[in-house]
Amino acid sequence: MPSLPLDKLDALEKRFSSVEAALTAGPSADEFVRLSKEYAELEPVVRPILAYQKTLSDLAAAEELLGSGDREMVQMAEAEIGDLKPRIEQMESEIRILLLPKDAADEKNVILEVRGGTGGDEAALFAGDLMRMYQRYADLQGWKFQLLEESPGEAGGFKEAVAQISGRGAYARLKFESGVHRVQRVPETETQGRIHTSAATVAVLPEVEDIDVDIKPEDIRIDTMRSSGAGGQHVNTTDSAVRITHLPSGIVVTASQKSQHQNRATAMKGLQARLYEAQRDARDTARSEARREQVGSGDRSERIRTYNFPQGRVTDHRINLTLYKLEKVVAGDALDELVQALITEHQAAQLAARAGAS
Repeated sequence: MPSLPLDKLDALEKRFSSVEAALTAGPSADEFVRLSKEYAELEPVVRPILAYQKTLSDLAAAEELLGSGDREMVQMAEAEIGDLKPRIEQMESEIRILLLPKDAADEKNVILEVRGGTGGDEAALFAGDLMRMYQRYADLQGWKFQLLEESPGEAGGFKEAVAQISGRGAYARLKFESGVHRVQRVPETETQGRIHTSAATVAVLPEVEDIDVDIKPEDIRIDTMRSSGAGGQHVNTTDSAVRITHLPSGIVVTASQKSQHQNRATAMKGLQARLYEAQRDARDTARSEARREQVGSGDRSERIRTYNFPQGRVTDHRINLTLYKLEKVVAGDALDELVQALITEHQAAQLAARAGAS
């Protein structure tokens, strides 16, 4: 593994000190917001660097004691060196990960789309299970979860559903969930106990700000219609649902909550997210070589994970990881074990690629 880029560490430390000083100097409101954002981005990287530099200094001081000639001091120094060296190696590994290029979308909120695939009613029920799993996971992460659009299945669950998940790092942790999720279980309607295989697709899109995607007014058509959701007299008496069609791409986004004003804003955000994802896909296709270090190809048509209920196991096929705690995963409580494993694999691939290029 190549050594840490000390010049880069020094530059980051100096910039952090400069931003910290500027914040205490009483900047204008706009400048304070900009500096605070940069401070929040730098601090998680620079604090470990400062700790690393102090540990290096402690190691140097201990190594000096080896030549003191005092037997007791030498023994103490040797013990300290034995403790510091593995700690420094661990710190270096952590800093290498912190220095990896960040996905520009990692800190964005998420538009989550779950759709029942092959399997009819069972696929819709599974889509409902997945949406509840992500809702519980969002709650555990301290994120805000809001269901934006839903098309219920005839036997329950969802034919399709769209949710917004808001919180720091939401896209960074959820982006590897995109793909086909397969379930193997005995449906409640199955009288002979046969195991059925069904599937649902998950799409995780970064929510984007207005500046990320330029949508021209003449490129969209906005229609209002009666809400199709379940329950409530307002659903049947007001044309509150909004459908936005992006004419150049043919992308259609709908929102059907009670407030038409809110639905316009929600549908527009959904359209921006879809267009942004299309731009990312086009860019990624053009850079297919660079994408080989990613965990999975990102192709939503490929099976990424299997939930086998009879055996109580979940298998992520991209990293060949199987957990025998299916109920906890589906409940959202153990999903983070899969998420963290995917992130770790991705980081390892990035580190290997950088080491190979150096």
